[in-house]
Amino acid sequence: MNIYLDNASTTFPKPKAVADSIYDYLINIGGNANRSNYSNSLDSSRKLLLAREKIADFFKFDKPSNIIFTNNITSSLNILLRGTLKPGDHVISSCMEHNSILRPLSDLQNLGISVDLVHADELGFINPMNIKNLIKPNTKMCVISHASNVTGSIQDIDTIGTICKDSNIFFVVDSAQSAGVLDIDINKIKANAIAFTGHKSLLGPQGTGGFVIDDKLNTECSPLLSGGTGSLSYSLKQPSFLPDKFESGTMNMPGIIGLSSGIDFINQIGINTIREKISYLRSILLDGILNIDDLTVYGDLDNKKSTTCLSINHKSLDPSEVSYFLDSNGIKTRSGLHCAPLAHKAIGTYPTGTVRLSLSYFNSETDIYNTLNILSKLRDNL
Repeated sequence: MNIYLDNASTTFPKPKAVADSIYDYLINIGGNANRSNYSNSLDSSRKLLLAREKIADFFKFDKPSNIIFTNNITSSLNILLRGTLKPGDHVISSCMEHNSILRPLSDLQNLGISVDLVHADELGFINPMNIKNLIKPNTKMCVISHASNVTGSIQDIDTIGTICKDSNIFFVVDSAQSAGVLDIDINKIKANAIAFTGHKSLLGPQGTGGFVIDDKLNTECSPLLSGGTGSLSYSLKQPSFLPDKFESGTMNMPGIIGLSSGIDFINQIGINTIREKISYLRSILLDGILNIDDLTVYGDLDNKKSTTCLSINHKSLDPSEVSYFLDSNGIKTRSGLHCAPLAHKAIGTYPTGTVRLSLSYFNSETDIYNTLNILSKLRDNL
């Protein structure tokens, strides 16, 4: 038995089309995008543009040139935070964030940037009004994860976006746990930027990510790197136009090709269908766990308020022991703090953390029932 339930870390397996498209690119195309005018390079350039167009459409954005590719969402968030915030600025975030936000913010505090973190309730939700109450004259940005990688709790980013817009501050959304599971409209949520990662629910390979940035934030955000772009090669200055402003060096074309195919798969199945299936499987898993003695579930029990994650603990076993037992029986999970220490403090699971079970479209009912069967045998192994 081999059941993969660590999809909040990286989805597995990927659609076959993702692997096929990467193989085809490496074998039949291979030319560097935007670097020459021979056929292979031009073909790469066309595929790169097509990927931008797909992602722009995916987030309901009308400027493909404003889709920036990076190595991962951590790189994206660092560009958006470090490139925009200056000494004297104030930024608001929350205790439910991943270290990809918390650590850059911690670094920025040492540079004279003040940070306020909104607290969350024991279910992992933040109150948007608490963000509003923290806004100061020098507040420049609010950066919030759409959904938690610990509890799966979905934040009310529609309301947060309205608050930010009314207060004339930048709103940046971390979509690591939501893109590919929830329908995201950048205009509806009034975000100035959405950071995304390719290897989670967008079903692409590791080493892919990026961000969508509107023109208003772009004027304030500086690139962290400079170098070759294939454009304005006569100049020693970094181009100021998008996407070249933020994309120095050779692009990860195999990865971008795979990500593009992952989005094709999502569009083919339908994001609502994907969401419904994951929610259905999560409800079976949740109901089963609630009927197993000595297991505690964290977060909201309403699947409509959560994404793919479910965090649990056993009353007598360390999370690492539970995860090891599950792995010994072919079930792959993650234990610990999941790179979100303050979230665990909020839900009362610090410092040991939880066992996280996270689903994808490729899980089945059989996976869930087999997992519940193994979990029910934990008592026998005390």
